[in-house]
Amino acid sequence: MTEFGANEHRESEVESTLRFNDDLLQPDEEQLTLDEQAAVDALPIGSAILIVKRGPNSGARFLLDQDLTTVGRHPNADIFLDDVTVSRRHAEFKRVGNDFEIVDLASLNGTYFDGSRVDQVKLYDGSELQIGKYHLTYFVAKAKH
Repeated sequence: MTEFGANEHRESEVESTLRFNDDLLQPDEEQLTLDEQAAVDALPIGSAILIVKRGPNSGARFLLDQDLTTVGRHPNADIFLDDVTVSRRHAEFKRVGNDFEIVDLASLNGTYFDGSRVDQVKLYDGSELQIGKYHLTYFVAKAKH
């Protein structure tokens, strides 16, 4: 193989690696729509919002404005997620000061925070949660200037 041929082969390997890495990037769906951004901007201080980014009811929004908000497949849950992979009493969102945390209620399939299964964790703006097939993003109210 000539020097030129070897270099040409290496360049094509690099190109295929770049394409592979590009495939791993998250799609633009993680960006907020104008309506979603308006909902986040309108949040009262001390509240937060969950937006379903992927899964059933994609685009649905759930306001967190109480000290305790229940999540599950039970019709009486504050946030009703109609999916067989969600436990009837799956998790709770608890207010802690001006923040919220999520507490898994020993659900069968677990609660995931930024890709890891958790029992309890404090949330931050932009946290990614998964409950059953629902992929939700957590947004907290911003102080108005």
